[in-house]
Amino acid sequence: MSKRAPKLKFTKEELSDPAIEKAAKKANRRIRKLEQAEEKVPKKKVTEQVAKDAQGKKKSSPRIHFEEKKPPSKLKHTVEVAPVDLAIVQFHRQAGKQEQDNVGAESAHRMEETSEVGIRRAAASQRSRKLRPYRKAAQAERKADRANLRVLNTRTERTGGFSSNPYSRWQQKRAIKREYAAAKRAGYDLNQTVSASQITGSAIQRASRRTRQQARFVRRHRKPFLVVIALALLLVFILSAFSSCTILVDSIGASIAGSTYPNEDSDMLAAEAAYCALEDELREYLDTYQETHDYDVYRFDLDEIEHDPYVLISILSALHLGGWTIDEVRDTIQDLFDRQYILTETVVTRHDRTICTVKLENRDLSHIPILIMDEDRLSVYATYMGVLGNRPDLFPDSRYIGLYIDGDYTRYEIPPEALTDEKFAAMIREGEKYLGYPYVWGGSNPATSFDCSGFVSWVINHSGWNVGRQTAQGLCNLCTPVSSANVHPGDLVFFKGTYDTPGVSHVGIYVGNGKMLHCGNPISYANLNTNYWRSHFYQFGRLP
Repeated sequence: MSKRAPKLKFTKEELSDPAIEKAAKKANRRIRKLEQAEEKVPKKKVTEQVAKDAQGKKKSSPRIHFEEKKPPSKLKHTVEVAPVDLAIVQFHRQAGKQEQDNVGAESAHRMEETSEVGIRRAAASQRSRKLRPYRKAAQAERKADRANLRVLNTRTERTGGFSSNPYSRWQQKRAIKREYAAAKRAGYDLNQTVSASQITGSAIQRASRRTRQQARFVRRHRKPFLVVIALALLLVFILSAFSSCTILVDSIGASIAGSTYPNEDSDMLAAEAAYCALEDELREYLDTYQETHDYDVYRFDLDEIEHDPYVLISILSALHLGGWTIDEVRDTIQDLFDRQYILTETVVTRHDRTICTVKLENRDLSHIPILIMDEDRLSVYATYMGVLGNRPDLFPDSRYIGLYIDGDYTRYEIPPEALTDEKFAAMIREGEKYLGYPYVWGGSNPATSFDCSGFVSWVINHSGWNVGRQTAQGLCNLCTPVSSANVHPGDLVFFKGTYDTPGVSHVGIYVGNGKMLHCGNPISYANLNTNYWRSHFYQFGRLP
């Protein structure tokens, strides 16, 4: 079942309102155009496997249906390729050696190269024609989505569903957009519809619940918010010496919204588009590498080219306090891109064959802030990430929506008998203060939030130990290994291979009954008896 813009269903009472009826008709027209565009997308014939009984006889006839063909993918991973046009490359090399001595040969060689360029261009044009139905369908789907959202907002407004409070009204519109996206992700075929009242009704309820969640988050993260406000007030104090009272009032107003992105939507969207353009350029360079280079063998070892838009906008907003425009952050965007993606190209010659190895390392954009920020700015970055700048509608497809906005951290009630151990009880009292804090690579205190080893180091240093700031491997080195049969609450649990790093890569605090308290994303309790944690388990360890 494909995931596409769903049809919206309205009651007769709703359609009796001229404004709703007009918007609904326009949305239906957009859906019809989308259906027409989808019909032109190439289909592939699929025959399902025939069921057989115990004697091997067919129990049913094969079923045949048609599915949309996927556009051709581009990026190749960890493969060795011997180019199909190797003979042509060798011909050009030999021809080039003779050109200086033979004008006729040079002319023929140039004509040959021109012909090949024409062939490549024709192939590119043919590929563009093949992709045209997919582009048309995608464009029609975007228009259908916009029309559907307009009619949902119109219905809510006309039925009195919107709050009179401007901020609440804005939150409700964002919630409608998220509910619509969720309905779309659920998947609808061409003949199914989804109730408009169901989407808007759920959205209003979720908006009020999210407002309460944000209030709780602010209470839990008082210190990071205070840092943001303190920085803003310091700016106010400096400006007050040189500016009028109007600027003073404006600056105080800005400090109240310290956790909200202080930028225009157009600039944030432009920044994300600029970063994506750099990634597209890199992707295109790698996709056409064999066409633009002249080697015998190519070996590719390529990480995925990807980033999360909220990480990008939070970094930019923390580095450029007080708001920014796209023109002001272009150099920063380029610097972040150069830090995230490391491309190396190595050429060696063996047995008269040139072998080119191309390696792309994606260092993860979320790992960059600790490298370029002091603690104050890292705290601002953590605050923005914790609430996604209070703009979860900006990039609704981000994975952080499910982690920080729609999701919730896992709680666990520690058995009372386990808390008779004073040191373990102290660890739990300290660790549970930070439930729900976001994961920040390199973070090591409540102001900056934490990563896994920073969280455990902080907790044990405030529970009777003094080990300083350790990495996961460093904490493992401090501990005495403990078997699973002898582990008890307060021991540490270590993992390998949770990301690409040598040695121990993750650490948590064992709390008994197969559970741990750790800095996941966000800080929460986790069940060790899952396939993921079992597959990465390394050992338990006891602190001295």
